[in-house]
Amino acid sequence: MAPGGNRGWLLRLVIAFSFAQGAVSMARPAVSYRALALGADERAVGVIAGVYALLPLFAAVPLGRRTDHGRCAPLLPVGVVLISGGCALSGLAGSPGAMAVWSGVMGLGHLCFVIGAQSLVARQSAPHEQDRNFGHFTIGASLGQLVGPIAAGALVGGPDRAHGSALALLVAGAGCAVAFSSLWRIESRTAAGSRKPPGDRVPVGRILRSRGVPAGIFVSLSVLSATDILTAYLPVVGEHRGIAPSVIGVLLSLRAAATIACRLVLTPLLRLLGRTALLTVTCLLGGLLCAGVALPVPVWALAAMLTVLGFCLGVGQPLSMTTVVQAAPEGSRSTALALRLTGNRLGQVAAPASAGLVAGLAGVAAPFVMLGALLLVSAGTALRSPAPPSGEAGDGGTRRGPETVLRRKSGI
Repeated sequence: MAPGGNRGWLLRLVIAFSFAQGAVSMARPAVSYRALALGADERAVGVIAGVYALLPLFAAVPLGRRTDHGRCAPLLPVGVVLISGGCALSGLAGSPGAMAVWSGVMGLGHLCFVIGAQSLVARQSAPHEQDRNFGHFTIGASLGQLVGPIAAGALVGGPDRAHGSALALLVAGAGCAVAFSSLWRIESRTAAGSRKPPGDRVPVGRILRSRGVPAGIFVSLSVLSATDILTAYLPVVGEHRGIAPSVIGVLLSLRAAATIACRLVLTPLLRLLGRTALLTVTCLLGGLLCAGVALPVPVWALAAMLTVLGFCLGVGQPLSMTTVVQAAPEGSRSTALALRLTGNRLGQVAAPASAGLVAGLAGVAAPFVMLGALLLVSAGTALRSPAPPSGEAGDGGTRRGPETVLRRKSGI
């Protein structure tokens, strides 16, 4: 299938991603609640959340290398199997240590699925379609993040948190398996177009030195770390402030719903502001709002902040994908996306561990201040990221608006 052709594959990919991400989004808060029920403290919750990203940290680049000159689709069913198994076995685990192991399996499955899916979008999309298609692809993640926390909150909210969280994890494992209903069509329709002829491997150092790749990696790391800590630590904040798990689930889903809304209007926003200005403004505002979560505000104010924060966080992931893909040398796009995911997983290892340490020393709300500072730094990084080549922007390269002006003023 030629890039820019029939986009039925994209719809099927979004559906599959919705189920896979829904399972993960349901499992992550359920893991936190189950770990607390099994006697873990805030620091242990941070360690368990970090292990989720530990295996993917070392596996991302080899998988990306394979995908650059192989096929993307086989990674998708492998990812579904690992996510389903990791969720179910976390529900059956009887200790925080065992939960950490199966959380790592779940994270490896998520990595396999995402590398295969992102590489598929990059290959099957014409350059001027990449912002739009990556935006639509990440709607699948947002749909899963919308439904997953609500389902987890409903199942965990009973008097027996240990039993409820175990049930939520088993349901998440079963729900992820539904993704298979869409994957076989993606495999059959895109397998031929996903093959690449053998060629010389581009060194990782050269990819990382390509202008735009480090900026895209750092913005993605910051945004994902914020999303991850919100998912893992908002339940802990709720426990300390007396907010019911069902309410925490609704709050997390409000954030996800706002992210979906953002990605639905991503193309008009790009035409209005341009990629650099849009990334900078949303990271800046997101940093301030993330720090605001640490304030002892009423639930309605927390809901309002999380809604706006979700809208801001919706920009970073799809645009960082396009930034990395378009900045990477030819023949290394999947590896560049894998390096971006390695950065994500590094953030998912370091951020929860740091959050656990900060929470243990300064209180459970302190990690949100740390994340706010990280997003403010990423706003400065986004300001220095290069514009896409002419004719390859998300709007088709037909305009030079505030993004160009902003870059000239900054001397880039």
